[in-house]
Amino acid sequence: MAATGKFRIALVQLLVGAEKAANLARAQKLVERAKEKGAELIVLPECFNSPYGTQYFASYAEPVPGGPSSDALRDMARKTKAYLVGGSIPEVEDGKYYNTSTVYSPDGILIAKHRKIHLFDINVPGGIKFTESDVLKPGNEITTFETNFCKIGLGICYDVRFAELGQVLSRRGCQLLVYPGAFNMTTGPMHWELLLRARALDNQVYVAGVAPARDESSSYVAWGHSALVNPWGKVVASTEEAEDIIIAEIDLSEVGKVRTAIPIGNQRRNDLYSVHDSSK
Repeated sequence: MAATGKFRIALVQLLVGAEKAANLARAQKLVERAKEKGAELIVLPECFNSPYGTQYFASYAEPVPGGPSSDALRDMARKTKAYLVGGSIPEVEDGKYYNTSTVYSPDGILIAKHRKIHLFDINVPGGIKFTESDVLKPGNEITTFETNFCKIGLGICYDVRFAELGQVLSRRGCQLLVYPGAFNMTTGPMHWELLLRARALDNQVYVAGVAPARDESSSYVAWGHSALVNPWGKVVASTEEAEDIIIAEIDLSEVGKVRTAIPIGNQRRNDLYSVHDSSK
């Protein structure tokens, strides 16, 4: 049965610099500030501990868990007694590199690990060319985790473009989908909010998109604009491009209300089409 309670989420739009230790220290400060504001679930952005770019992944990569960033996230969760989604960091294992998110319980226990499934390989003429697969390998598992509030689905950035993944997460019982993501100045203005709203509408769930703050001097300039969307597809909380913390309430009863009003879950023509969960 779907959960119906309320809880407070924090979307931490962190300004990321070139020094890993400074990024971790800044993240800790903002995570603690989010807890002071009443957050029970705190989310950091994609590549929160390092600049985003294929030229950086290998040099900033570390084991997950067991590296300094994982240890710092564990300690942040334990200190704040909050669930913590550690955005993502470059991970190395057996000489292979991944874009990896970790989730920690309020006791600092690692409860989920997601390697970005869909790598960001695009070429927009006159806009941006980026090829994560030059360095990174894709993950091969769909990730959900349980909290005291509800089940949550996790993706990273480019994963949000794939509607089928969101549908699988929803059908697994997730009432909130979380996407740390560093959209850029080409795709961000056109697609970031649109995709968050689309995934919320597709699945009649809450969707949180958490971006890094914009740094115009960076080799990769992030769009920012972290946002929380409700099951009706409405942006209920958002920010602009600067470093910020969004605190918002999630009312899980809204999921049931929307699904009762517009019962698409019972109206799908499974005799004509379907989305297959091949990982089960």
